[in-house]
Amino acid sequence: METEKKDADYLSGIVGPSFRQGLKCGLQKNSFIDYPGKISCVLFLSGCNFNCPYCHNPELAKGYAEFPHSMKESKLYDFLEKHRGFLDGVVISGGEPTLQKDLFWLCEKIKSMGYPVKMDTNGSRPRVIASLIDKKLVDYVAMDIKTDPLHYSPLIKKDCDPNDILSSIRIIMESGLPYEFKTTCIKPLVDEQVVEKISHLIDGAMLYVLQQFRKTEVLHPEFFRKDMYNYSDDELAHLRDIAAVQVGKCIVR
Repeated sequence: METEKKDADYLSGIVGPSFRQGLKCGLQKNSFIDYPGKISCVLFLSGCNFNCPYCHNPELAKGYAEFPHSMKESKLYDFLEKHRGFLDGVVISGGEPTLQKDLFWLCEKIKSMGYPVKMDTNGSRPRVIASLIDKKLVDYVAMDIKTDPLHYSPLIKKDCDPNDILSSIRIIMESGLPYEFKTTCIKPLVDEQVVEKISHLIDGAMLYVLQQFRKTEVLHPEFFRKDMYNYSDDELAHLRDIAAVQVGKCIVR
């Protein structure tokens, strides 16, 4: 996921009901941009099955983030209880949340406290996404589409099955929930043809977000040795115009 945690008011540690091996996570206490229309906190779960070179949360992606202290289960829920009057929702991000065995329990617990849940996902596990939707454990889904699904291998994920990405797109669009698709615009992974292809795949989508890439700490800095990966504001506006023909709304974020 592309949410940045660097300058946030941030807690981190291990949280879980009695998570068998502990669920590494961090909590960004507040965000005004991650859950559209809501003030939210963001719960980052560690571990990802993708290898995106531009990932802004490399330690989380690798699954071995070293947290400075233990955030006990009670501390997380105490935080949510104390902030009922301020927070409108909880974002579960990562890493990739659908890899976590205890994700269903976590969503159920948060929703039992009265919070709607937005989940960020890379779309690699459509059955998990479908089950979360069917069980009414998520209220908003944001899926990253990295590039043309036929070209995820080998840079994003070796042996990636594009049918998983396509299935997740269909499941999300047919869910009846609010949703968005997101693409981080970085050369050479994304160009006019890629944006046009993705736009056709999500034809009629509620919201398509084109995200500006900002090079901070990334998973594979060697990918960026040449200063030729960023899009200008005018170039992003052009990509937005290409996508806007196919989707309900396209914005640059």
